[in-house]
Amino acid sequence: MINTGEVIIKTTAYNASRLSVAPMMDWTDRHCRFLHRLLSSQTLLYTEMVTAPALVRGRALHLLDHNPQEHPVALQLGGSDPHELAQAAVMGAGAGYDEINLNCGCPSDRVQSGTFGAVLMRDPARVAECVAAMQEAVDVEVTVKCRIGVDEQEPAQVLPVFLEQIKAAGCQRVTIHARKAWLQGLSPKENRDIPPLDYDLVHRMKAEFPDLHISINGGITTLAQAQAHLDSGLDGVMIGRAAYHQPTDILAAADPQLFGVGQVADPIQVVQKMLPYVEAHLADGGRLHQITRHMLGLFAGRPGARNWRRILSEGAVRDRAGPEVILQALEPIASGSSQLEQVV
Repeated sequence: MINTGEVIIKTTAYNASRLSVAPMMDWTDRHCRFLHRLLSSQTLLYTEMVTAPALVRGRALHLLDHNPQEHPVALQLGGSDPHELAQAAVMGAGAGYDEINLNCGCPSDRVQSGTFGAVLMRDPARVAECVAAMQEAVDVEVTVKCRIGVDEQEPAQVLPVFLEQIKAAGCQRVTIHARKAWLQGLSPKENRDIPPLDYDLVHRMKAEFPDLHISINGGITTLAQAQAHLDSGLDGVMIGRAAYHQPTDILAAADPQLFGVGQVADPIQVVQKMLPYVEAHLADGGRLHQITRHMLGLFAGRPGARNWRRILSEGAVRDRAGPEVILQALEPIASGSSQLEQVV
């Protein structure tokens, strides 16, 4: 359940996955997720990838920290050992996450060296074993995020085999990044752009596996594009970089447009609602820029956006910087909005 301060909305990760924000390393931390939740009460949010060894062997339980208002929120795990992933899943479920997701899509060298991420596309039997162990260990839903294939694999051949095996293991929901990952020769950044998108293959997988809840990810930058995929029969859409860099464009209208509830969120009001959260973070010894770095794109494309970014970027890193920096950055935005309303 989500308490918006005005109404309590009952929701589940399954229903919320009609639209989700992708797990993104160094970006979708708890501060980012709190901001995104103020923009949309319905969208499913994901953590950054947390490795199972970090939780099980390293006991880095702080990686599970999140605010109750983030729900529905999913924990993405990285790993390849079924027993260890099951233990990590228990920790995640115990921390209150609504879903446990297994990363089978990240192409970074660090992930490959740990034998998890996109390299797992080569071993669907192991993925199925991991899914089964996690499902056995927790009551919350276990899902998978994958690519359409890696390196020399032929996606049209390997993806159906992969989906069949994880489905047989009990996975009922999968998010497919509609690009192949090249584990050799391309950087993680290049793997987000260079391999061509194959949306048609993902749609064919939905036709071939009608009982699987399939979300599509990769290259989607607008709600209109998301709606088109939903209208074409897919169950969900996951948006990554666009949701981070232009969060208002993606999330502010998501509730009424994609979920049929609520109203379009006002980013100025969202900033004002962030202030108590900022004050609490500072009182706990945190730094302002740890939060404001996620707020830079709130007014992207709007009058005053450049000053907003400049004031936050320069002011938030100063010693003892507080909410006054945010209010200063907001002044020209709010003033411009008021003037526009008067003209209209």
